[in-house]
Amino acid sequence: MTVDLFEAQPSLDSEPQAIDVDANVAAGDLGRGMMFGEYESMVAIYKIVPTFVPKPTGWGTFESNKDLHFFLCDFHEMDLDLPNVNKFTACLAELHRKSTSPNGKWGFHIMTYNGTLPQLNDWTDTWEEYFTSNFKHFLEMEQEVQGPATEELAELSRAMLEKVIPRLLRPMETGGRHIEPSLIQ
Repeated sequence: MTVDLFEAQPSLDSEPQAIDVDANVAAGDLGRGMMFGEYESMVAIYKIVPTFVPKPTGWGTFESNKDLHFFLCDFHEMDLDLPNVNKFTACLAELHRKSTSPNGKWGFHIMTYNGTLPQLNDWTDTWEEYFTSNFKHFLEMEQEVQGPATEELAELSRAMLEKVIPRLLRPMETGGRHIEPSLIQ
């Protein structure tokens, strides 16, 4: 949704100016968390690579409906063309290169969401621990919706957690190697 807002305090010698913003709206506690998470993560990304995302304007709760929450950011006209892959990946690499963790750990200070799915952002010491924790969290959410895992899925999940993830990620942080925690989207 695109809305026109007016500056709250225009200068005394000018008329209020319209500002085009993109507005996202969601209801309930889930919606509140989603809007707050989107705002906080967008602010974090914008501070590091401002050309990568629209400028976040704010988030909050409607005065007229305390169960309805919003997130606002600058509006950018978009087309249906695919973005330039080289430019996109360069911005993504810059984000990972320039961002630093405030406490030297993997995680984020608040819950964020992938659509309506909460992402577990608890602080962890290693990339393997963070990735494993999130993978387990998504498996648990899947079981809440779909019911208990089939024997085949349970076996594959166990193999992923006990073999695949450790074999892929642990070598990156052993033998003196270290992955510097950075902002991931």
